[in-house]
Amino acid sequence: MDQFKNSFQEEAREILVELESALLALNETPGDMELVGRVFRALHTIKGSGAMFGFDELAAFTHKLENAFDEVRNGRLTITPELIDLTLAAMDQIRAMLEEGNGAPAADAEACAQILAKVKQLVGIASGQQTDETDATHPDPQAARSGQEREWHIRFSPGPEMMRNGASPLLLLRELGQLGGLAVKASMEAVPPLGEIDPERCYVSWEMVLATAADQDAIRDVFIFVEDTCELTIEPASTPVENAAQASRATQSASTDAVDVAAKALEEKRTSTGGRRTYDKPDNATSLRVPAVKLDQYVDLVGELVTVQAHLSELATRHDDPEVTAVSEEIERLTSLLRDNSMNIRMLPIRGTFEKFRRLVHDLARELDKDVELTIEGAETELDKTVVDQLSEPLMHLIRNSMDHGIESAAVRAERGKRPAAEIHLSARHEGGSVLIAVADDGGGIDKEAVLSRAIERGLITAGAHLSESEIFGLLFQPGFSTAKQVTDISGRGVGMDVVRKSIENLRGTVDVTSKPGDGTTVTLRLPLTLAIIDGLLVSVADAYFVLPVGSVLECIELTRQDIERANGKHLVDVRGELIPYIRLREQFNIHAQLPEIEQIMIVETGTGRYGFVVDQVLGDHQTVIKNLGRFYRHVQEVSGATILGNGRVALILDVERLAKDAVRAGTQAMQGHLAADALKPRGQKKKFATQSVV
Repeated sequence: MDQFKNSFQEEAREILVELESALLALNETPGDMELVGRVFRALHTIKGSGAMFGFDELAAFTHKLENAFDEVRNGRLTITPELIDLTLAAMDQIRAMLEEGNGAPAADAEACAQILAKVKQLVGIASGQQTDETDATHPDPQAARSGQEREWHIRFSPGPEMMRNGASPLLLLRELGQLGGLAVKASMEAVPPLGEIDPERCYVSWEMVLATAADQDAIRDVFIFVEDTCELTIEPASTPVENAAQASRATQSASTDAVDVAAKALEEKRTSTGGRRTYDKPDNATSLRVPAVKLDQYVDLVGELVTVQAHLSELATRHDDPEVTAVSEEIERLTSLLRDNSMNIRMLPIRGTFEKFRRLVHDLARELDKDVELTIEGAETELDKTVVDQLSEPLMHLIRNSMDHGIESAAVRAERGKRPAAEIHLSARHEGGSVLIAVADDGGGIDKEAVLSRAIERGLITAGAHLSESEIFGLLFQPGFSTAKQVTDISGRGVGMDVVRKSIENLRGTVDVTSKPGDGTTVTLRLPLTLAIIDGLLVSVADAYFVLPVGSVLECIELTRQDIERANGKHLVDVRGELIPYIRLREQFNIHAQLPEIEQIMIVETGTGRYGFVVDQVLGDHQTVIKNLGRFYRHVQEVSGATILGNGRVALILDVERLAKDAVRAGTQAMQGHLAADALKPRGQKKKFATQSVV
């Protein structure tokens, strides 16, 4: 039972996300009956499944919300912002009820009661009119029969896949009986011999006569989630309805017969399989729910296989045996396919993460008294599950900053000639081996002078320092930095942007900020597609090995002694008329060994432009299984991880973005140092320095 409860909780969380999205969309278009139907179906599913798996309090609470949206569907209640807000608040309580058994705080009973009281007022029921309230599993039958009764003839025959999808015919009959007096006749004609019975299939069909004041749509709603997997007809009855007692006995008899048939079939099948429980896979199965832990274990095993395959390839090359080489190449092909397959399984669309922020924008807009729209683009862009899971917090801080600092008040927007409704735009797109996620607003932009003033006040820079625009915006990510004049519940403590930077750097990503005064701000996150296995280029410097992500490498060129002499000692190389600075890995990692006559420069595209990385040899492509360096090396920024080669040696995976930024920062500091020293010299002895001379 615990297993089924866990499955329900997981499914309910997904339904709540869909419910929240539908409610926020309904807030924008209150007359959209399709959205009303989505909300009603979500509440109906949570209510019915919750009652099935023992979440009685949740089911009773959700049932009363469902009644309100049933009134909307029937045209007796209109959608208002108050109803949307109440339902969103109720969602928070439903989510708390779901998590109560997992150690989370219990739902607020007083808040639940207040929500239901306000919902009842909106529906038009006085708070003291209905004193004996019933729950979702035992609603008052008279409540559904407040009008004139009619008789309906219902034929219900479950399809072969209905029970495999988790539906229970008995629960459907029980819910149907709650609408009024029900007479039931079960048909056993389709039941096969015991040896041929599939215990996961329902062979019983039912003919029923229902006396109720509910209309045909209300009756059909009982079967709303199984209508595609069953045969169902609902017609006005031509025969009189039987008395309530007989109907009740008939329902109980039909339920008992069906349970007995299923139990006997299950026992027969277990006996024939030696006590083992067996299940037939449905032909139309398109998805399978797998725990994340098992998926991570699978990817780890594939990573180990990639490492062993690399060792096999090296052995085959060393022994030069054609037969071993052929086997090695075939295993390499299969391993590559398996690796790609495991990575594709981990890839998830970012839509779910983006949609969560509709509620955040909605609530903050109410709190700040601002009119803000959230637009989404590229929601189908896929990212590694691990990356997606860690994106919520940094994106939340960026949106909160945009709402509080970036978006102006309605009065200010009117003065500047902007439309009243501000916009926050979330977008995602692929670029090479990375994904770019942007949070853009059309607010007032970043005041660079205010940032500089605050930075000087805090001692981060000296007065009169000359910083580029990117360096000024980079100050926003310093711990505790904020330009807010007062601290609010939303922002102003200088924590958010620091969290953004640390979170994205932990994902081996980068953050870029662009802003125009009066036109808004865009924060772009560049993230790797995956954190498990990447395609890399293996290089060496003396007896040390390094891996560069192949998605960042543009080309490889030679660096000769003559090239070094022509650059007059500067770390620059001329590539088809373009001067590109380079970093010597030999110097970066303090490797002392004899220089080869010809070195290799790997030209890499980074967020700060093109950079070269000088190595001794380029050894070729390498499927790189990323391993963490451990806590001892957690402060090493230039390396994003390590991998084990086929010969057992360790190769460091370079963070080319970090190395390039450090080089630019070192060059800027050196430039400032030269200029400061030059300013102390007498006039006539001062020198001019080009930026490239200090790279």
